[in-house]
Amino acid sequence: MAASICGIDCTKCELSSTCNGCMETNGRPFGAECMAALCLEKGEKELCEFKRNLIAAFRALNIEDMEEITELHALKGSLINLEYTLPNEQIIRFWNDDKIYLGNQLSKKGSDRYYGMIADENYLMVSEYSGPGSDAELVAFMRWRQS
Repeated sequence: MAASICGIDCTKCELSSTCNGCMETNGRPFGAECMAALCLEKGEKELCEFKRNLIAAFRALNIEDMEEITELHALKGSLINLEYTLPNEQIIRFWNDDKIYLGNQLSKKGSDRYYGMIADENYLMVSEYSGPGSDAELVAFMRWRQS
């Protein structure tokens, strides 16, 4: 596999056999944009600044039983796109399975549940769930930055 735009070692990725390569696709390895590649088009400083601002936005939510977020990772939408049941019983997903977002998973203090954080250039979301994304509950979904 060719080198990645963001420096991730693609040979360690379980999705490498289905990935078309970000260098080869100009930052669209699964057919949709990658947040890291979009930032890096403007330079490495832009990606660092974007991550710093996004981490600050997650911290500003003041979720008291969530571990401190210090890092964001590039995550394919299909890996984080959990199902949520709305009050009217409609089941929805919020993200594009083929887009690469920035996010992380942190433990919920004093619990066996987790917080999942995910964001793109305009929206951020925090959800709480068990094990491999089961029993997902929406904690926050909001516009964090104007496009």
